[in-house]
Amino acid sequence: MHRATALPLPTTDLTALRRRVALLAENRPAVYRMTDASGRTIYVGKAKRLRTRLLSYFRAHYPEEKASRILHAAADITWQYVPSDFAAYLGELRQIRRHRPVFNVKLNRARRAVFIKVVDGPAPKLSWGACRNVGTERCYGPFSSSGRVADAVRALNDLLGLRDCRAAMPMVFAEQGDLFDSGRRAACIRHELGFCGGPCAGFVTEAAYRVQIDTAVAFLEGRTIQPIDRVIAAMQEAGEQEEFERAAKWRERFEALEWLFAAGNKGRAAIDLLTFIYHDPGTFGDDRAYLIRQGIIRACFPFPTTPIEQEAFRGVVAEEFARPAPMTGALPPDSIDEVLLVMSWFRRHPQALRRTTPPEEWLA
Repeated sequence: MHRATALPLPTTDLTALRRRVALLAENRPAVYRMTDASGRTIYVGKAKRLRTRLLSYFRAHYPEEKASRILHAAADITWQYVPSDFAAYLGELRQIRRHRPVFNVKLNRARRAVFIKVVDGPAPKLSWGACRNVGTERCYGPFSSSGRVADAVRALNDLLGLRDCRAAMPMVFAEQGDLFDSGRRAACIRHELGFCGGPCAGFVTEAAYRVQIDTAVAFLEGRTIQPIDRVIAAMQEAGEQEEFERAAKWRERFEALEWLFAAGNKGRAAIDLLTFIYHDPGTFGDDRAYLIRQGIIRACFPFPTTPIEQEAFRGVVAEEFARPAPMTGALPPDSIDEVLLVMSWFRRHPQALRRTTPPEEWLA
């Protein structure tokens, strides 16, 4: 005899909640939050047509559909109207970043994009993947191909003798010789193969290791092509000695590093191009002017239409661009998600670029 499995009851009266949504919610852009009985935010969403979006939760099947599972865990729904779809995307991101709701897994962009990361520590290391610990990682990218990024990071690590072991591996350097006995060995075979300096066993000084990691960072930031030069020299040497198999392996590394250098330059150029004033038309005429610099939204105001408003906004633009330009390098840790959102918005809405104005035109 089969026993029926009892499903948890919703935490609130769904009929009454649906009635309130149907009566009060309007079909306009908005950011909404679902909270549990303790007032904790469990989900943040955005909608171009709020009433339609919220009512769809009540039609979802429980427990198969995620929308229904969120609704069953929620005790209340609140919302805030915004001028446009772009404002809804931005508001959703900022609310997620603020509340870290348990049901929001999709819109954590930095966890889904592919980056090359410099993980800080006594012996910093290069790795690749999602940017998770933005306080201890410098992230470069984003990149489109995880496979090519993995090949390039491996080539860079091997060429510069950088470790690729787990971040928590204890590190000691050659100047700490009193910590070693005569039988010291590296923790992996990469040192014996000549691919790692061996900072885990004191085979390299801290200063020498720092030079190599600084070279890697300079390469990622487009300030040097020294690693490529080394590969070309080794490839030519192998060819001259007619060691064609070795030359082919060096060529693979050359192609991986050449791709990485070009992709990094292209990504930095794309972010630099995201510097303009964006005129975002509101759904109900509530237009906004966004001051965007290198993909980061520095200011937002109602779009200026009168001479006085235009003069005031011109002052805001002048103040922002009187500041030094941000240095080219790792993405700002607290703004990675926002940069990715802006890049994604203008990639998916190329017509929006027609409503952008270079800051120089506002300052003229």
